[in-house]
Amino acid sequence: MRSRHHDIADDLRQQIALGGIQPSERLPSEADLATRYRVSTVTLRRALAILQGEGLVEKIHGKGNFVRRPHRKILYVGGWGTLDPLTAAEPELRVTIRSTTIRAQAHLMTLLKVPTGSPIVETTCVSHEGESPHGLARIYMPRDLLPAGVLDDDSTCRDAFKRFAVLGPPPVTLRETVCARPPTPDEASALRIGYASVVLSITRIATDSTDRVVEATLLAFPGDRVDAVFTTHHGPDKRQDPG
Repeated sequence: MRSRHHDIADDLRQQIALGGIQPSERLPSEADLATRYRVSTVTLRRALAILQGEGLVEKIHGKGNFVRRPHRKILYVGGWGTLDPLTAAEPELRVTIRSTTIRAQAHLMTLLKVPTGSPIVETTCVSHEGESPHGLARIYMPRDLLPAGVLDDDSTCRDAFKRFAVLGPPPVTLRETVCARPPTPDEASALRIGYASVVLSITRIATDSTDRVVEATLLAFPGDRVDAVFTTHHGPDKRQDPG
């Protein structure tokens, strides 16, 4: 038998889709909604949790539940390892940046192929449109490979951070592993999404001509806020007879 909170979520979802409840509009209080649907507040909150997980409703502490505005999507360009320059340059999109030096442990040793305890610079970047986060990047580089200006708020480095781009010289190889999965607790908090949401996860490894890993980046985008484009360039078929 279908649960009552699913029926309530369906009804509210339909009202939002048909414009009965407008973007940025505050929903009636949870107590009022529970009375309207003749259910307990526990059941009502389960219904709202479904809509919050879908990104349709946002709960703001102390203010209530609000219908989200449709998110403008940003574009990630695979192979170049960057947000689309036009997208990243739009004035509505801003990026907060925080850098710190840590010691390589566990997964960072594997990603960067460095010994335990090696000094690593971790830079966390979160892109926002208004108050809505659009993407999260955690960029890791061996401390000795750090380009000048990264820790000094250099404008060139800030431009690279805004595009989630590779920081150092163009790498010889850029390997990107892409998957869709639920967010980690840290990602859900930083991106303000529910645990039932789906994120596009990209692990990007950049290597130089000696096959040394010069940068490892962990990217996470809410699935409804990004498109990823990968273009393959085919060279001439060497199997063909040149004559």
